[in-house]
Amino acid sequence: MRSSFSPRRYLMCPPTHFKVTYSINPWMDPTKPVDLALALAQWEDLRDRYRTLGHTVEVLEPRPDLPDMVFAANGATVVDGRVLGARFAHPERTGEAAVHREWFRSHGWDEAEVREPVHINEGEGDFAVTASWLLAGRGFRSSPLSHPEAQEFFGRPVIGLDLIDPRYYHLDTALCVLADDEVMYYPDAFSPGSRAVLARLFPDAIVAEAADAAAFGLNAVSDGHHVLLPQAALGLFDPLRERGYEPVGMDLSELLKGGGSVKCCTMELRSAD
Repeated sequence: MRSSFSPRRYLMCPPTHFKVTYSINPWMDPTKPVDLALALAQWEDLRDRYRTLGHTVEVLEPRPDLPDMVFAANGATVVDGRVLGARFAHPERTGEAAVHREWFRSHGWDEAEVREPVHINEGEGDFAVTASWLLAGRGFRSSPLSHPEAQEFFGRPVIGLDLIDPRYYHLDTALCVLADDEVMYYPDAFSPGSRAVLARLFPDAIVAEAADAAAFGLNAVSDGHHVLLPQAALGLFDPLRERGYEPVGMDLSELLKGGGSVKCCTMELRSAD
């Protein structure tokens, strides 16, 4: 058993108003109806699983005019108690950014530690925190200019990674941080140069196959021991167990209709400690 487990604090937003009426990624098809009751039950199962595992889940109040708010990871990036807000690429989601910033300001975060960004970034959709680096995706949503902005704000080295497959439009659909500087990722989602960077930084990474990436298996959350991931990503379960992790399969199939799964629904609130 891994010894790096530690309780985490997460922010989630229920899919009370979730629907797919527009398409801003290849997974979204407005002609396919959403079963809202099922989406809510799947989300509640994820929330309850976190709490059963000893984690704290804060809940953000959903807004009826913002159906994608369930994908709370996109609203900000929190590192060392500092909050870099989001600036969304698509107008359909623009209003989410201010709602997230207001949540932080009304829940004890110092005004000086909550930053409204200048450049487009979509929170933990494109920023992944390791022990040594801030990995930063670009190519479909977040602007390359957001990378130096994040480095200056957080004081952490930022490693830019180019995404080339529109199905994996955010970094968190193609890469998951497991613990410290250990990751799993899908190489074909990245440019050749970015694949070389990942291989150099993480020579012992778990490398996902195409079927598991397509099941959104990299859109996962790890607490250092448990890894919550889509249950359909069967090919990742044994490699995770071999590394000492405990995979926990979740069914968020209804939310996948919006292009998100476990990680998209989960923002980590990293304290200054």
